[in-house]
Amino acid sequence: MMAVPINQHKIAVITDIRNQMGEKFPRIALSVVAYNAQSTLSEVMKRIPEVIYDLIEEIFIFDDHSDDSTYEIGSNLIADEKWGKVRLYRNPIAFQYGGNQKLAIEYCLSKKYDYLVLMHADGNYAPEYLPDLILAAIEKTAQVVIGSRVREKLNPLQVRIPWYKWWGVCLLSRVQSFLLHEKLADFHCGYRLYGARFLSQIAYLLNSDDYHFDTQILIQAHVLQEPITEVPVPLYNSNELQGKRGVIYALNSLWAIIQFRLHQLGLFVRKRYDPVLPVQYAFKDFSHSSHRRIFELVHEGECILDLGCGDGSLALKLKEKGCHVTGVDLLEPLFVQPGLDRYVKWDLTDEQDLPFEREFDCVILGDIVEHLVDGAGLMLRARKILREGGRLIISTPNIALWVYRAKHLAGRFDYDNMGVMDRTHVHFYTLKHLLDDLNLTGYKVTGKYFTSIPFQLVITLRPLKGLAEILARGYFGLVRLWPRFFAYQFVLQARIRRLEWMEMRHWPDRLSPPHPHLGDSKSKTDLM
Repeated sequence: MMAVPINQHKIAVITDIRNQMGEKFPRIALSVVAYNAQSTLSEVMKRIPEVIYDLIEEIFIFDDHSDDSTYEIGSNLIADEKWGKVRLYRNPIAFQYGGNQKLAIEYCLSKKYDYLVLMHADGNYAPEYLPDLILAAIEKTAQVVIGSRVREKLNPLQVRIPWYKWWGVCLLSRVQSFLLHEKLADFHCGYRLYGARFLSQIAYLLNSDDYHFDTQILIQAHVLQEPITEVPVPLYNSNELQGKRGVIYALNSLWAIIQFRLHQLGLFVRKRYDPVLPVQYAFKDFSHSSHRRIFELVHEGECILDLGCGDGSLALKLKEKGCHVTGVDLLEPLFVQPGLDRYVKWDLTDEQDLPFEREFDCVILGDIVEHLVDGAGLMLRARKILREGGRLIISTPNIALWVYRAKHLAGRFDYDNMGVMDRTHVHFYTLKHLLDDLNLTGYKVTGKYFTSIPFQLVITLRPLKGLAEILARGYFGLVRLWPRFFAYQFVLQARIRRLEWMEMRHWPDRLSPPHPHLGDSKSKTDLM
């Protein structure tokens, strides 16, 4: 492939950003995937823009046990001192396309780089477009950036790509976009940039070693709801996937998405589509959902503590109401969305008091107590940091839902990847059980709310969204009739029923008439 012009403006912008950020500028690595590239490797390396070479921490080449002299040519190339940032490795066996990418990802994460760019040594991916991918990642804080040959809107004949192959790529991408609900013009360009935060959350080692590795990793991005950014790149004609191999690749790519949908329904089990980190639940912004109800119960301008905030999706939504929001979870701050007023890393199973004063108008326990052995203990600790008159909002699944009653009657207690029987749940609640725990920990329940089965999460095809909404609203009628039997989740609002004794003794002047348990001033002094 011939050299293409470099976008000098984008290079200038990247340089300015680096000057402004200084040591905080992300550490970027470039992986050059090489197999039988003896005729192109040197040229590709020399076409890397010099300015970009200076911005990159390291370039590493994995020669996938080539049959030709790729490794020897690479060795001669990096012998020159000017290629001091380049490392060359020869795989002991051929790991194939996907396997070679797994090596690159492992290498990147082990070196603690912030971004990994994947480029092929055959010259199909123009090194001159490296600034485009890097700038997209930095400006948009994107974790997944992919090249798009379709968005370039060039004539396929300019690079002599067969018309049937061109339209095959376009059609296959359209079908995959429909099935995965992602608006991507080109699913199949291997010119990509991944962020370390994203890579550390996916089971990439379980992906295929074949070419549809690229599709599987995009599905994993979809699972994490990680936005995928496309950057136009020049067209090229690859000889890797011709004839029968191309057909097999297309079928594998489609089958990967179908498997994912079956996995969602529980009909297949594909662990690659389960996040490596604890499951982070997205904000469920639809009618009769627990998150929608919690959002409605929070008052404008309140000081909120979101215990078990996950990635902060609900907390950020609450900030739209002018609330001051503090999030607490066990995740590293890297995995929490920016924008919270405060984030505290804390193990909610710790029996110590939470590291706050009585400073919150409202504490939220949204879908968290079912993940704890001692959920009542967390309710008690939350009470100690609520202001006088403060409220607790708590949501949890209903183990007595009719579906699970029927399963238990049939002798089944099957854990799943989501829902009431999520395999990360260690405590199950009925409505009475939850009410008892709140009463015992010093709360008075002031509101009981219930949710419908989340049909919107099960029926995800765009043409059927209306049907999902109709089913959810219709089912909610049954919830109203018999919530203990039909409710998917409980959402309860409670206020402090009594203050902590150790705190009450400091407030005798505020109690009129004096509280009988406080006694006279002498006894109060003795208690001090």
